[in-house]
Amino acid sequence: MKIETILDQIDLGAMALPEFQRGYVWNRDQVRGLMYSLYRKHPVGSLLVWVTKTDAADARGDQALTPGTVKLLLDGQQRITSLYGIMRGKPPRFFDGNAQAFTGLYFNLDEEVFEFYAPTKMKDNPRWLSVTSVIRDGAGSTMQKLLQVPEFQSQISLYLNRINAIENIKAIDLHMEEVTGEDKTVDVVVDIFNRVNSGGTKLSKGDLTLAKICAGWPDARDEMKKRLAKWQKAGYEFKLDWLLRNINAVLTGESLFSAMKNVESATFREGLETSEKAIDRILNLIASRLGLDHDRVLGSRYAIPLMSRYIVQRGGKLSDQAERDRLLFWYVHTILWGRYSGSTESKLNTDLEAIEDATVNEPGQALTQLIENLRQERANLQLIESDFGGSSKGNRFYPLLYMMTRVLHSRDWGTGDELTNHLLGHLSRLEVHHIFPKALLYEYGYSKKHVNAVANFTFLTQETNLEVSKRNPAEYIPQYEERNPGAIASHWIPMDPELWKPENYLKFLDERRKLLASSANEFLVKLSAGTIPMVATPDEIQFIERAVAQVPGGIEDDDEEARLVKCNDFVTRLGLPSGELSYELVDEASGDLKAILDLAWPEGLQVGLSQPVAILLDEDEDVEELASQAGFRFFTSPRTFRKYVKEEILGQAELQAAED
Repeated sequence: MKIETILDQIDLGAMALPEFQRGYVWNRDQVRGLMYSLYRKHPVGSLLVWVTKTDAADARGDQALTPGTVKLLLDGQQRITSLYGIMRGKPPRFFDGNAQAFTGLYFNLDEEVFEFYAPTKMKDNPRWLSVTSVIRDGAGSTMQKLLQVPEFQSQISLYLNRINAIENIKAIDLHMEEVTGEDKTVDVVVDIFNRVNSGGTKLSKGDLTLAKICAGWPDARDEMKKRLAKWQKAGYEFKLDWLLRNINAVLTGESLFSAMKNVESATFREGLETSEKAIDRILNLIASRLGLDHDRVLGSRYAIPLMSRYIVQRGGKLSDQAERDRLLFWYVHTILWGRYSGSTESKLNTDLEAIEDATVNEPGQALTQLIENLRQERANLQLIESDFGGSSKGNRFYPLLYMMTRVLHSRDWGTGDELTNHLLGHLSRLEVHHIFPKALLYEYGYSKKHVNAVANFTFLTQETNLEVSKRNPAEYIPQYEERNPGAIASHWIPMDPELWKPENYLKFLDERRKLLASSANEFLVKLSAGTIPMVATPDEIQFIERAVAQVPGGIEDDDEEARLVKCNDFVTRLGLPSGELSYELVDEASGDLKAILDLAWPEGLQVGLSQPVAILLDEDEDVEELASQAGFRFFTSPRTFRKYVKEEILGQAELQAAED
């Protein structure tokens, strides 16, 4: 079938994209390569379509489909979408992706190359022709303009041949194979798609599950995105698969998406509404009781599907304060010990089965069983000082320190006011403060690991943080202690003046870790309502291997986080997926946390087509080596990362407008 006929069929609604297909993911290099091959009459592969009844078709977009039957593109979406965008000058109705990948393609008459518009090179240069204009206006109209350029007269015949070659691309025949038959269900067709598309982007289990749901409820994806947008506005970044897993847990009591194979669309719609209410309750509970009020300190987000199921089992509410606090006790420990960092599905299934069995057989024992599951891995849940021995904002004990500051009556040094839940909300969140300024510690020869120790962090209001600035604690602590007595100690800072001197910094860290561990244990015991049995007596704890492994990497401070957020914003403005701050690099075999990557795209900036990417700012060689071993391409500066995005992902030399 001729390319122009295929595009006409898309306009008529006779050809569309199945709902289970992901969005457009090609980059500009791939678009250029396609056009060059077509220009040179090279083969570009065949198309595969699924011919199905229109009434039963689940297509993406809002275009009306032709009555009777419709052809749904299984293999060829990226090629056809690119050609449609170039030849029509706009994306097709089913488009979902970054239109800049095919917008502004130009052809050089002399060099016979395709490049994307760059003003400094192409503006007012008649040798560069808009490919969209040539195909849309025709070779004749294009030649009329070229005939007005005197210097082109000697080359006019050559140029005419080249312009005709571009226009004739739309008349090229593409072989099209059809999948037909009433036995071709969505499951069968998806399997065919994955086999044919083995070199491209495979569909995840979540994609397949959502595709089936969308067949009966086409608005499902958009409705889920509305909920994600609501939580994003509140300061929480969640992904579609995460919400789908919540709904799965609520409806089926299982973590594997295969459990939803028989869920009807109406049931799914109810499950979405029920899950939304449960998640809202959980986020409010975590924020109001623990003070974890934004995404950077939330932690253990895969514990939330289980908490949703638990709350829904109980009619949408918890019976009393004791039950609430025991559930939060369990949640905090899933953060501290990385319960769901590795083997997420299997561990979540184990915990879901535990609350299911306990609810049926021993009402009231579900939380006890969940906590017991944690102790099977940790032996003893009591904290010791070495647990606070890690460094960086990516450390799992960073949220605990933030939580303690929020709920244990820590006071702001400047105002003397308690840093309580009255400050809740990501727009009024506290700022991390280095008790000993980094520059001062580096001046005294301390290593980066010690400089960014969690035990050197505390949280203050922005006003006080700016006021304290980078002063020596031996200078500022006495001043604030005189102004607001007890405010310094409320942050678990040792009050021995000798420990405020830079030369005694390591002793300061040791003492503060002891204070933090003691206070954290006291709070967690209270949170558990005093019902958690101790596996070991205090004297026996030293014989249990308890300390958290030192995990390299992580975001150092707010300045570094701001630089990373800016990079993330740059990427999302271009229509590319958002990265994950403080990405936990986990050993798939053991589930052990290996490193914290500052900002990462574990599936690439173009899912399935580009390699995993990370930004690592001021990290040691061991972090870089671990990232490289895991298959990540990493960048150590925003400038080199942006260059990569421009030149290799989008294939564009100039994106000044987007940066502005």
